[in-house]
Amino acid sequence: MADARLGSLLVARLALGTLIATAVLLPDLWQPLISKLYRFLYGWEFFNLSFFETIETVVCYITIEPAYTAIFAGNPHRRIDIRHAESKRQPAAKTGGRTPPLPKMARPSRRMRELVTYVSPLLLLDLILIKKYAGVDVEAIRQSGGYAATAAEDDTPSSRISGHFLLPTLHNFSLQSPVQLSRALPAEPPTSRRVLIELLVSLFLYDTAFFAIHLLFHRVPALHRVHGPHHNHGEMHPQVTNRLSIIERLALVLLANFCLNIIGSHVLTRACFVPVFVYLFIEIHSGVDLPWQYDKILPYGWGAGTRKHAAHHREGKRFFEPFFCWWDYALENWERRNAT
Repeated sequence: MADARLGSLLVARLALGTLIATAVLLPDLWQPLISKLYRFLYGWEFFNLSFFETIETVVCYITIEPAYTAIFAGNPHRRIDIRHAESKRQPAAKTGGRTPPLPKMARPSRRMRELVTYVSPLLLLDLILIKKYAGVDVEAIRQSGGYAATAAEDDTPSSRISGHFLLPTLHNFSLQSPVQLSRALPAEPPTSRRVLIELLVSLFLYDTAFFAIHLLFHRVPALHRVHGPHHNHGEMHPQVTNRLSIIERLALVLLANFCLNIIGSHVLTRACFVPVFVYLFIEIHSGVDLPWQYDKILPYGWGAGTRKHAAHHREGKRFFEPFFCWWDYALENWERRNAT
């Protein structure tokens, strides 16, 4: 059994290493596939909608989270955070061979309310802010935002918008264009090298920024009052992923958006980032230890994974990174040196 597990991990690592190596070193190998995919997306009306990424996030969540919830419920021997019902802070309960009861989880009607609460502010931003992406002309951005094709044709102060994708600009609301419904996209597809490097860099930046903000949420009392309810549960389970305040939900998405924007990510990179981002967040909150999870595939203990994140939820004093461990280890070493 152990040999089979090691063999599966080796195959997964080889597959991941091959994908990364060929995408970076042999981009021409992947270009026909990427060009065909992007041509399809570029011509797909739904992909051109301003709220595409919000809908993509929701679809990924309502697909991945129920799957992990089913795995959690059907594999009690893999649950890693079983606790006594009378105490949320005691260590794992000894069940004596009995199947431990499932923790209290939200009913479907409650989940729909959570979904509406999560989506509403994001959709509002999608409908009032102009989408700006690297590789798109300012003229195309202006037209998608309801402005005249060129500033010379509409030389009012509100028309002098910046094409820089880090500066937010309100849609030009009018009877002809009451809200921001479409987004201007780059015409050219990216290379596999660009997509992969942007994806890895944005995940690293997000992990780093999240670590810093998450640390503040735990160490600053005023911020901890906002974040505390995320830890106010019994056993860790997949639905804990979305147990967040509106402020926290918005912060998660806006931080991810900033990390993608600051490196000028191609819109196809953004489309790939969403399912990876959602999957990783659900997995670290899943409460189950599975042989194929990402932290086991990554070498040298790079991945945080479910066990470390479950420990973070129990203690709240370590493992602040969501996906990786580098900054957590650096913080532990720094605190250890200063404690002696």
